[in-house]
Amino acid sequence: QVQLIESGGGLVQPGGSLRLSCAASGRTFSSYAMGWFRQAPGKEREFVAQISWNGDRTYYADSVKGRFTISRDNAKNTVYQQMNSLKPEDTAVYYCAAVQTFSGRYRNRLDEYNYWGQGTQVTVSS
Repeated sequence: QVQLIESGGGLVQPGGSLRLSCAASGRTFSSYAMGWFRQAPGKEREFVAQISWNGDRTYYADSVKGRFTISRDNAKNTVYQQMNSLKPEDTAVYYCAAVQTFSGRYRNRLDEYNYWGQGTQVTVSS
């Protein structure tokens, strides 16, 4: 079992930056692949980024590639998402997700993750 708590959301102007954090409970965080998803009002939850258990593989949605960076610190049981050059269309609730696996394969479906945080709101607006 792992519990996930996101933080770092807020209101930012277009072109600005935010860093989201997701803190995980438990002593086995380093055995989990982690993902970030987002859900805008009236839309389905969508994949944003993924990082493997040891950080050696990362994957991104085309819409955020080159602007967002996912990283993790296993000593702190935390995964991060640095978001730069933010656009109004990035406005959404952002969720982190976890699945216990040492496989580094691409996982972009919701049903590939077992644990979810409660979400943090990101609003990009002038």
